[in-house]
Amino acid sequence: MTKPIPVLTIDGPSGSGKGTISRAVAQRLGWHYLDSGAIYRAVGQAAAWEGVDFTDPEDVAACAARTEIRFISDGEGEPHVVVNGKDATRALHTEAAGALASAIAAYPAVRVALVDLQLRFRQKPGLVADGRDMGTIIFPDAAHKVFLTASASERAKRRYKQLKDKGVSVNLDSLLHEITARDERDAGRAVAPLKPAADAVILDSTAMPITEVIERVLAVLPESLRRR
Repeated sequence: MTKPIPVLTIDGPSGSGKGTISRAVAQRLGWHYLDSGAIYRAVGQAAAWEGVDFTDPEDVAACAARTEIRFISDGEGEPHVVVNGKDATRALHTEAAGALASAIAAYPAVRVALVDLQLRFRQKPGLVADGRDMGTIIFPDAAHKVFLTASASERAKRRYKQLKDKGVSVNLDSLLHEITARDERDAGRAVAPLKPAADAVILDSTAMPITEVIERVLAVLPESLRRR
């Protein structure tokens, strides 16, 4: 039988650094990369552009099914997200977009509409998938799983720096409040709640430099997969 395409899932709460770590690990391995959070943010943005009723799960799901999402890199290798032909990268980095993504992700119909899209990212030589339910719902058969976390205050500080570096005006206390509220909402939702997969390696990066986190994540893989 043909061996399945390897997948490394990296799940975790908002601001845990899973996006930065996942991109770095994918680059080191030469694997494809899936930012599932960006997909939900993209659908939320598309729905906002269309004036979709966010209180109607079926309307949002229909929008999700027809939304075209592409991940591209600019000349300097920076990732961009194109939604229905428009570069939505900057809009998707706002806290409002994150909160909206978290809200619509609680709709079962929306999640079903986006499952197939995420599964299509599983291509040779391998995939690094980051999100909140990659190891539990989307790729439960993945042999390598990490749940990346950090304290809420540390995650708020990281997000604050990230947004300030992008020129976005933001308040640290507001960020901490939003992150705490999102943690509660994501962990408590009935559909695909945020939780570690039973077979995931839990990694707390609160006091850990990025370089060490990357190495710790790579160590989850067997040496045969780490060789390029």
